[in-house]
Amino acid sequence: MFRGNPQHSGVYDAGGVPTFTKVKWSFHTGGMVIGSPTVTGGVVYVGSDDGNVYAIDASSGTQKWKFAAKSRVPSTPAVFAGTVYFTAYDGNLYALDSGSGQVKWKFHTGGERRFSARHLHGVQPVNETMPDPFDCFLSSPVVWNGAVYFGSGDGNIYSINAASGTLNWKFKTGDVVHASPAIADGIVYIGSWDSYFYALDAANGHERWRFKTGEDAEIHNQVGIQSSAAVADGMVYFGCRDSHLYARTRAPAKRSGRIPGTDRGSFPLQQ
Repeated sequence: MFRGNPQHSGVYDAGGVPTFTKVKWSFHTGGMVIGSPTVTGGVVYVGSDDGNVYAIDASSGTQKWKFAAKSRVPSTPAVFAGTVYFTAYDGNLYALDSGSGQVKWKFHTGGERRFSARHLHGVQPVNETMPDPFDCFLSSPVVWNGAVYFGSGDGNIYSINAASGTLNWKFKTGDVVHASPAIADGIVYIGSWDSYFYALDAANGHERWRFKTGEDAEIHNQVGIQSSAAVADGMVYFGCRDSHLYARTRAPAKRSGRIPGTDRGSFPLQQ
Protein backbone atom coordinates (compact mmCIF):
# COMPACT_ATOMS: atom_id res chain seq x y z
CA MET A 1 0.00 0.00 0.00
CA PHE A 2 0.99 3.67 -0.08
CA ARG A 3 4.47 4.09 1.44
CA GLY A 4 4.67 0.38 2.11
CA ASN A 5 2.63 -0.17 5.28
CA PRO A 6 -0.11 1.33 7.48
CA GLN A 7 2.48 3.44 9.34
CA HIS A 8 3.67 5.01 6.04
CA SER A 9 7.25 4.52 7.20
CA GLY A 10 8.45 4.14 3.61
CA VAL A 11 10.60 1.13 4.50
CA TYR A 12 10.49 -1.65 1.91
CA ASP A 13 11.74 -5.23 2.25
CA ALA A 14 13.05 -5.58 -1.30
CA GLY A 15 16.49 -4.44 -2.45
CA GLY A 16 16.94 -1.25 -4.43
CA VAL A 17 18.71 -0.55 -7.72
CA PRO A 18 22.24 0.65 -6.92
CA THR A 19 23.25 1.31 -10.53
CA PHE A 20 21.05 2.41 -13.42
CA THR A 21 21.63 0.53 -16.66
CA LYS A 22 18.54 0.74 -18.86
CA VAL A 23 14.75 0.86 -18.85
CA LYS A 24 13.40 -2.69 -18.61
CA TRP A 25 9.94 -1.80 -19.89
CA SER A 26 7.42 1.03 -20.02
CA PHE A 27 3.66 0.87 -20.08
CA HIS A 28 1.53 3.62 -21.64
CA THR A 29 -1.82 4.65 -20.16
CA GLY A 30 -4.20 7.18 -21.68
CA GLY A 31 -3.71 9.85 -19.01
CA MET A 32 -1.45 11.16 -16.27
CA VAL A 33 -0.31 8.68 -13.61
CA ILE A 34 -0.41 10.69 -10.38
CA GLY A 35 -0.78 7.90 -7.82
CA SER A 36 2.08 5.55 -6.99
CA PRO A 37 2.23 1.94 -8.20
CA THR A 38 1.74 -0.92 -5.76
CA VAL A 39 3.74 -4.10 -6.42
CA THR A 40 2.96 -7.50 -4.93
CA GLY A 41 3.02 -11.08 -6.15
CA GLY A 42 4.83 -10.12 -9.33
CA VAL A 43 2.09 -7.69 -10.39
CA VAL A 44 2.10 -3.88 -10.58
CA TYR A 45 -1.22 -2.19 -9.76
CA VAL A 46 -1.63 1.44 -10.74
CA GLY A 47 -4.40 3.93 -11.48
CA SER A 48 -4.46 6.57 -14.22
CA ASP A 49 -6.29 9.76 -15.03
CA ASP A 50 -7.61 7.95 -18.11
CA GLY A 51 -10.19 6.41 -15.77
CA ASN A 52 -8.64 2.94 -15.54
CA VAL A 53 -6.80 0.82 -13.00
CA TYR A 54 -4.20 -1.50 -14.50
CA ALA A 55 -2.64 -4.77 -13.42
CA ILE A 56 0.72 -5.17 -15.17
CA ASP A 57 3.14 -8.07 -15.14
CA ALA A 58 6.14 -6.80 -13.15
CA SER A 59 8.62 -8.83 -15.19
CA SER A 60 7.48 -8.15 -18.74
CA GLY A 61 5.35 -4.99 -18.50
CA THR A 62 2.42 -6.65 -20.25
CA GLN A 63 -1.14 -5.91 -19.19
CA LYS A 64 -2.88 -8.62 -17.20
CA TRP A 65 -6.17 -6.75 -16.88
CA LYS A 66 -7.64 -3.27 -16.62
CA PHE A 67 -10.72 -2.03 -14.83
CA ALA A 68 -12.69 0.91 -16.22
CA ALA A 69 -13.70 3.09 -13.30
CA LYS A 70 -14.65 5.71 -15.92
CA SER A 71 -13.35 8.34 -13.53
CA ARG A 72 -9.87 9.64 -12.74
CA VAL A 73 -7.87 7.50 -10.30
CA PRO A 74 -5.16 9.71 -8.75
CA SER A 75 -4.74 7.46 -5.70
CA THR A 76 -2.39 4.61 -4.83
CA PRO A 77 -4.07 1.19 -4.66
CA ALA A 78 -3.83 -0.94 -1.53
CA VAL A 79 -3.62 -4.68 -2.21
CA PHE A 80 -4.48 -7.05 0.60
CA ALA A 81 -5.73 -10.66 0.76
CA GLY A 82 -6.48 -10.87 -2.95
CA THR A 83 -8.30 -7.53 -3.13
CA VAL A 84 -7.30 -4.22 -4.71
CA TYR A 85 -8.73 -1.13 -2.99
CA PHE A 86 -8.62 2.37 -4.50
CA THR A 87 -10.52 5.65 -4.56
CA ALA A 88 -11.70 7.48 -7.70
CA TYR A 89 -13.12 10.88 -8.57
CA ASP A 90 -16.61 9.42 -8.93
CA GLY A 91 -16.70 9.33 -5.11
CA ASN A 92 -16.38 5.54 -4.82
CA LEU A 93 -14.04 3.30 -2.89
CA TYR A 94 -13.61 0.20 -5.06
CA ALA A 95 -12.67 -3.35 -4.09
CA LEU A 96 -11.52 -5.50 -7.02
CA ASP A 97 -10.42 -9.11 -7.27
CA SER A 98 -6.65 -8.84 -7.67
CA GLY A 99 -6.51 -11.78 -10.09
CA SER A 100 -9.30 -10.84 -12.47
CA GLY A 101 -10.07 -7.16 -11.89
CA GLN A 102 -13.73 -7.93 -11.27
CA VAL A 103 -15.63 -5.74 -8.80
CA LYS A 104 -16.22 -7.32 -5.40
CA TRP A 105 -17.99 -4.26 -4.03
CA LYS A 106 -17.91 -0.50 -4.07
CA PHE A 107 -18.75 2.06 -1.41
CA HIS A 108 -20.11 5.46 -2.38
CA THR A 109 -19.18 8.50 -0.30
CA GLY A 110 -20.94 11.84 -0.30
CA GLY A 111 -19.05 12.72 -3.49
CA GLU A 112 -15.66 14.10 -4.44
CA ARG A 113 -14.58 17.71 -4.85
CA ARG A 114 -11.40 19.70 -4.69
CA PHE A 115 -10.55 22.27 -2.02
CA SER A 116 -12.03 25.62 -3.08
CA ALA A 117 -11.74 29.17 -1.77
CA ARG A 118 -12.19 32.81 -2.71
CA HIS A 119 -9.19 34.79 -4.00
CA LEU A 120 -7.26 31.51 -4.06
CA HIS A 121 -3.50 32.05 -4.55
CA GLY A 122 -4.28 35.72 -5.17
CA VAL A 123 -6.17 35.04 -8.39
CA GLN A 124 -8.77 37.65 -9.33
CA PRO A 125 -11.65 38.35 -9.24
CA VAL A 126 -11.35 38.46 -5.49
CA ASN A 127 -14.87 37.21 -4.75
CA GLU A 128 -14.81 34.26 -7.13
CA THR A 129 -14.58 30.81 -5.56
CA MET A 130 -12.33 28.45 -7.48
CA PRO A 131 -10.95 24.94 -6.92
CA ASP A 132 -7.29 24.59 -6.05
CA PRO A 133 -5.37 23.21 -9.07
CA PHE A 134 -2.74 21.78 -6.72
CA ASP A 135 -5.32 19.57 -5.02
CA CYS A 136 -4.72 16.94 -7.68
CA PHE A 137 -4.71 13.58 -5.88
CA LEU A 138 -7.07 11.57 -3.70
CA SER A 139 -6.66 9.81 -0.38
CA SER A 140 -4.99 6.42 -0.81
CA PRO A 141 -6.68 3.70 1.25
CA VAL A 142 -4.97 1.83 4.07
CA VAL A 143 -6.00 -1.69 5.09
CA TRP A 144 -5.66 -2.55 8.77
CA ASN A 145 -7.31 -5.05 11.07
CA GLY A 146 -10.10 -5.99 8.67
CA ALA A 147 -11.01 -2.44 7.66
CA VAL A 148 -10.18 0.03 4.90
CA TYR A 149 -9.47 3.63 5.92
CA PHE A 150 -9.44 6.70 3.66
CA GLY A 151 -10.44 10.35 3.41
CA SER A 152 -12.90 11.94 1.00
CA GLY A 153 -13.71 15.21 -0.71
CA ASP A 154 -17.01 15.17 1.20
CA GLY A 155 -14.98 16.07 4.30
CA ASN A 156 -15.23 12.68 6.02
CA ILE A 157 -12.71 10.10 7.13
CA TYR A 158 -14.08 6.59 6.61
CA SER A 159 -13.61 3.11 7.99
CA ILE A 160 -15.14 0.42 5.76
CA ASN A 161 -15.39 -3.33 6.37
CA ALA A 162 -12.74 -4.77 4.06
CA ALA A 163 -14.71 -7.93 3.26
CA SER A 164 -18.26 -6.62 2.81
CA GLY A 165 -17.86 -2.93 1.93
CA THR A 166 -20.21 -1.82 4.70
CA LEU A 167 -19.62 1.31 6.77
CA ASN A 168 -17.93 0.86 10.14
CA TRP A 169 -17.82 4.58 10.97
CA LYS A 170 -17.16 8.00 9.52
CA PHE A 171 -15.73 11.14 11.09
CA LYS A 172 -16.64 14.60 9.82
CA THR A 173 -13.94 17.25 9.40
CA GLY A 174 -14.39 20.84 8.25
CA ASP A 175 -13.25 20.44 4.65
CA VAL A 176 -11.82 18.16 1.97
CA VAL A 177 -9.67 15.22 3.14
CA HIS A 178 -7.24 14.07 0.45
CA ALA A 179 -4.31 13.10 2.67
CA SER A 180 -3.87 9.37 3.24
CA PRO A 181 -4.32 7.95 6.74
CA ALA A 182 -1.44 6.43 8.69
CA ILE A 183 -2.30 3.86 11.37
CA ALA A 184 -0.23 2.75 14.35
CA ASP A 185 -1.28 1.02 17.58
CA GLY A 186 -4.96 1.42 16.80
CA ILE A 187 -4.82 5.17 16.06
CA VAL A 188 -5.58 6.78 12.69
CA TYR A 189 -3.49 9.88 11.93
CA ILE A 190 -4.69 12.16 9.12
CA GLY A 191 -4.91 15.83 8.17
CA SER A 192 -7.67 17.82 6.48
CA TRP A 193 -7.90 20.93 4.34
CA ASP A 194 -9.69 22.46 7.36
CA SER A 195 -6.13 22.97 8.76
CA TYR A 196 -6.53 20.41 11.56
CA PHE A 197 -4.50 17.25 12.05
CA TYR A 198 -6.54 14.45 13.67
CA ALA A 199 -5.84 11.36 15.75
CA LEU A 200 -8.84 9.00 15.77
CA ASP A 201 -9.53 5.67 17.42
CA ALA A 202 -9.36 3.16 14.56
CA ALA A 203 -12.00 0.94 16.16
CA ASN A 204 -14.81 3.48 16.50
CA GLY A 205 -13.69 6.78 14.93
CA HIS A 206 -13.73 8.70 18.20
CA GLU A 207 -11.41 11.69 18.28
CA ARG A 208 -8.36 11.27 20.53
CA TRP A 209 -6.95 14.72 19.80
CA ARG A 210 -6.60 17.34 17.09
CA PHE A 211 -3.92 19.91 16.31
CA LYS A 212 -4.52 23.28 14.62
CA THR A 213 -2.03 24.32 11.95
CA GLY A 214 -1.65 27.74 10.32
CA GLU A 215 -4.27 29.86 8.58
CA ASP A 216 -4.12 32.00 5.45
CA ALA A 217 -7.42 33.84 5.33
CA GLU A 218 -6.41 36.23 2.55
CA ILE A 219 -5.42 33.98 -0.38
CA HIS A 220 -5.59 30.48 1.17
CA ASN A 221 -2.20 29.62 -0.30
CA GLN A 222 -0.73 28.31 2.93
CA VAL A 223 -3.60 26.54 4.63
CA GLY A 224 -4.64 22.92 4.92
CA ILE A 225 -2.88 19.57 5.06
CA GLN A 226 -2.27 17.76 1.77
CA SER A 227 0.57 15.52 2.85
CA SER A 228 0.17 12.14 4.52
CA ALA A 229 1.56 11.41 7.95
CA ALA A 230 4.37 8.95 8.67
CA VAL A 231 4.73 7.15 12.02
CA ALA A 232 8.12 5.88 13.18
CA ASP A 233 9.91 5.32 16.49
CA GLY A 234 7.07 6.65 18.62
CA MET A 235 6.70 9.85 16.60
CA VAL A 236 4.18 11.09 14.02
CA TYR A 237 5.43 13.38 11.24
CA PHE A 238 3.47 15.41 8.71
CA GLY A 239 3.98 18.41 6.48
CA CYS A 240 1.58 21.32 6.08
CA ARG A 241 1.00 24.07 3.55
CA ASP A 242 1.81 26.59 6.29
CA SER A 243 5.45 25.76 5.39
CA HIS A 244 6.13 23.65 8.48
CA LEU A 245 7.08 20.04 9.08
CA TYR A 246 5.60 18.87 12.38
CA ALA A 247 6.76 16.06 14.66
CA ARG A 248 5.14 14.87 17.85
CA THR A 249 5.21 11.96 20.28
CA ARG A 250 2.08 9.91 19.58
CA ALA A 251 0.75 9.65 23.15
CA PRO A 252 0.73 13.03 24.95
CA ALA A 253 0.78 12.99 28.74
CA LYS A 254 -2.42 13.95 30.52
CA ARG A 255 -2.87 15.97 33.67
CA SER A 256 -6.11 15.77 35.64
CA GLY A 257 -7.89 14.13 32.73
CA ARG A 258 -7.05 16.75 30.06
CA ILE A 259 -4.13 17.47 27.80
CA PRO A 260 -2.14 20.53 28.93
CA GLY A 261 -2.61 23.77 27.01
CA THR A 262 -5.63 22.61 25.04
CA ASP A 263 -9.35 23.07 24.75
CA ARG A 264 -10.74 20.35 22.44
CA GLY A 265 -8.06 17.71 22.81
CA SER A 266 -5.60 19.54 20.58
CA PHE A 267 -2.07 20.36 21.64
CA PRO A 268 0.99 22.16 20.28
CA LEU A 269 3.54 20.21 18.29
CA GLN A 270 7.27 20.79 18.24
CA GLN A 271 8.36 22.25 14.92
